[in-house]
Amino acid sequence: MRKTELSEFEKTVLDQFKSGKNLFGEGGAFSPMLKNVIEKALEGEMEAHLDTKERLKGNKRNGRGKKTLKSSFGSFDIDTPQDRQSSFEPELVKKRQTILADNLSEKIIGLYGLGMSYRDISTHIKEMYDTEISHTVLSQITERIIPDVKAWQSRPLESLYCIVWLDAMHYKVKVDGKIQHKALYNVLGINKDGFKEVLGMYISESEGANFWLAVLTDLQQRGLEDILIACTDNLKGFTQAILSIFPKTEVQLCIVHQIRNSLKYIASKDQKEFIKDLKKVYRATSKEVAEDELLILAEKWGDKYPVVIESWERNWEHLSQYFKYSEPIRRIIYTTNAVEGFHRQVRKVTKTKGAFTSDMALLKLVYLATKNIEKKWTAPLHNWSLTVQQLYIKFGQRIPLDLATNSQGASPLRVEPSDRV
Repeated sequence: MRKTELSEFEKTVLDQFKSGKNLFGEGGAFSPMLKNVIEKALEGEMEAHLDTKERLKGNKRNGRGKKTLKSSFGSFDIDTPQDRQSSFEPELVKKRQTILADNLSEKIIGLYGLGMSYRDISTHIKEMYDTEISHTVLSQITERIIPDVKAWQSRPLESLYCIVWLDAMHYKVKVDGKIQHKALYNVLGINKDGFKEVLGMYISESEGANFWLAVLTDLQQRGLEDILIACTDNLKGFTQAILSIFPKTEVQLCIVHQIRNSLKYIASKDQKEFIKDLKKVYRATSKEVAEDELLILAEKWGDKYPVVIESWERNWEHLSQYFKYSEPIRRIIYTTNAVEGFHRQVRKVTKTKGAFTSDMALLKLVYLATKNIEKKWTAPLHNWSLTVQQLYIKFGQRIPLDLATNSQGASPLRVEPSDRV
């Protein structure tokens, strides 16, 4: 068999391929081909632009300019046609565009959404694609998602969410050259099909009931009409804010937050024994048993720690809502663990940031982290078919009947109005 002879070009391609060199980057064997295709396309656009109408206005060619393009193929220079009146607006490679319209921008946004700094992204792009990108260009690329962030913040919501958790995270943000501590409010909901969804993100300088009122008003204006159960921390005035917008909502205060707040006022030598007695309250089998245990707790510790006991008694109505439900639902609503779990995943992305340059810089990163987290929420809540039927028994027609009877293939549930709890 005759040995196949390779041309000089083919030998160059093979050598560069074996060495791992970028074939399309600077000095790459295919770089002239890509450069030639792009330049011919731009020439075609210029010919189309300089039609009879343009020429009658005195417009004509005016030489060529130089531009360095960066892409996932590498960096290479091209000649760009110019016209005398500078009215030519190319589509393939726009004016002032230095990143070729391939998937490099998406890769950069993806790396940014994983929490990588601009310096790390720049280093990664250099190693992977043999092209350098400045921090200014990287910032311009990530700013392209700002319209997506704003559209997501104002998107329409479903009319009903069965369970909603409300909580805040705290970050440092630069404002006029000074560092300020700001609260990022997050609202996590379970829709009527049992799927988790982040309903919104809001930024304020502090966590307070007044701002939550504005948050809840925004949710209502975006189409949310009803919340069956709202799970919150023990922020003063929070319950009143919820009920002023959604008066039918049952508010469950977070037991864990209440316990943490209580332990702040318990001497360390008493904490172990106090917690042992307190568990008999919040782990009781029914509300009646829990109230009996609360009386015993008050008798034993009331004189020594009156502030703690008074707090449990004052908040008891909203601390004890979960006793109305079976054990599976109790575990879901008696703490804000669901939204705190979401926060833990977000912090994995934001933990490398000392202080954000602006509110939007914070929102951009948390938005991208949220979109990545939501990709994993592909299944409804565990045992949702049974949960939604129990909710129907409690809340009746506030849950669509067809959903309660057919959720996730469950058997039909027939409930007479007189049988509802």
